[in-house]
Amino acid sequence: MIKKISVIIVIAALCTGYASAQVLNDDFDIEQQLLASTKQLNQFFKRFNGEETNRGDELEPTDRRYRNTRLRKRYINVLFDEEYAQISKALKNKFIETATNSQTAQFLSLRSKDWFAVVNTVFEYEGREQPLTLYMKIQKEGLGYEWVISDISFNAYDQLFDKQRGETKEFLHPMSHELDFMNLRKALVQNGSPESYTLADYKPDYLTLFLYEVKKGLLKFKTVENLKYHFFSVDGWYFSLNNYNRPGFNSGWLISDLTEINNSQKDQLLKFIYGKD
Repeated sequence: MIKKISVIIVIAALCTGYASAQVLNDDFDIEQQLLASTKQLNQFFKRFNGEETNRGDELEPTDRRYRNTRLRKRYINVLFDEEYAQISKALKNKFIETATNSQTAQFLSLRSKDWFAVVNTVFEYEGREQPLTLYMKIQKEGLGYEWVISDISFNAYDQLFDKQRGETKEFLHPMSHELDFMNLRKALVQNGSPESYTLADYKPDYLTLFLYEVKKGLLKFKTVENLKYHFFSVDGWYFSLNNYNRPGFNSGWLISDLTEINNSQKDQLLKFIYGKD
């Protein structure tokens, strides 16, 4: 009986030891995943530049690994979304070679003008919640830097300023001066499309209107739904970052789009991103 109890105790101890080892292994795996995850945008910059290892160890300029070309290639290679992004291996390798070229190596800077954020928000407007996009840039201010709103995109404003074109466009007769411009009533009161009577190249200033309506309490901020970062920091290339909150090593801020571009294509892409095309 005693022998049987001893065997049971040994088996229980072995099972407990196995369970404990399993928990430790699971904890270790989770820890490694958290270390590998690019949780903060600042980490993406540092890993892209070779200033932090993919385990989260920050490197000092005196460290031989600091901005090491070979290590940078490894670090940048794991900064791509491997689950959803349709980026070919050849394109990725070409981009990495461009960024890490020993003669013309290129690095990212938080203070650069060559990147910006697109922030998708929700505002309350005219009694209901509506999506509104803010375009954010970094600018120098005093002794430091700050994020500022550079532009906005709002469907309600697009509909409000729907300027007519061509033969259907309303206009003031070229002899209106002989009427002392009394026909301005037609332009400013009757049909509700005063933008039709502006210069041919007139473009409404949505940002000023946005700030005015925020100050007047007509637009009320509710929340940020998501955001995306756009980069033109590497010569001849565009890439964007999305935040992937998921288990595993391939998570956090990762490159979701990558395109090789020239100056003309850059201008077209910027217009598309800002909704100006």
